[in-house]
Amino acid sequence: MGIFVNKDTRVVVQGITGREGQFHTRQCVLYGTQVVAGVTPGKGGQKMDAVPVFNTVKEAVEKAGANCSLIFVPPAFCADSIMEAADAGIELIVAITEGIPVFDMMKVTSFLKSTRTRLVGPNGPGIITPGVAKVGIMPAHIHKPGGPIGVISRSGTLTYEVVNQLTLQGIGQTTCLGIGGDPVVGTGFIDCLSAFEQDADTKGVVMVGEIGGTAEEEAAEFINQNMSKPVVGFIAGLTAPPGRRMGHAGAIIDGSCGTAQAKIEALREHGVHVCEDLGTIGSFCAKIF
Repeated sequence: MGIFVNKDTRVVVQGITGREGQFHTRQCVLYGTQVVAGVTPGKGGQKMDAVPVFNTVKEAVEKAGANCSLIFVPPAFCADSIMEAADAGIELIVAITEGIPVFDMMKVTSFLKSTRTRLVGPNGPGIITPGVAKVGIMPAHIHKPGGPIGVISRSGTLTYEVVNQLTLQGIGQTTCLGIGGDPVVGTGFIDCLSAFEQDADTKGVVMVGEIGGTAEEEAAEFINQNMSKPVVGFIAGLTAPPGRRMGHAGAIIDGSCGTAQAKIEALREHGVHVCEDLGTIGSFCAKIF
């Protein structure tokens, strides 16, 4: 069954007429995702291949029945695009855009509190329920349908590595998603862990974290108190120097806070099976699950 996206997911792509929007829309359609509309202000009435383009998300909802948005809008305009989609009643927003100002994301977070919209991202690869729907930029062929493992990650490329290793071990996935590596994101580890715990088809979870912030420590406490399913954890950045941003805007060690070692210790203390070697995570998971 998976979480957040399923066979009823109907996607509108905001920024569909841009280069990235066109390329990834075609990949989603090729995978079998129901891409029912696109939005580019001023280009309503056109088509991108067979996908109708509208001027607003509200039109896409009313005329095409969209209930999910995939966003490829430049950073300066992305916050407005997210809020427009939420205001139109979109249930799930997947924001791929990287480099959205933190202050803009704080406004978005405040705005979303008064809506029923779930935001995944920004600055992430999106979400895929293998064999059902792909709403993002991940390479589809590495995923194996049929479960039973859910994958959550702050890093897109590490998500791909973990998924590929699981698939090579013959372990299928229910849903795989990247929550994004920015300081302010919509859906966090705990949201995903809770959803996977309630998903009947998910029998275990792989959680990939990285340096910076306290999200992994908070997730560890949640796992200890609320998860009945086994969780495998990996933390990237064991050799990262303090004070230097590593890859993601949120991946930075501040003093003694946010180190990989501290996160690993917190995970282990709360019953998470920690793999410290990314190159062996597939075989590690095969022993746990």
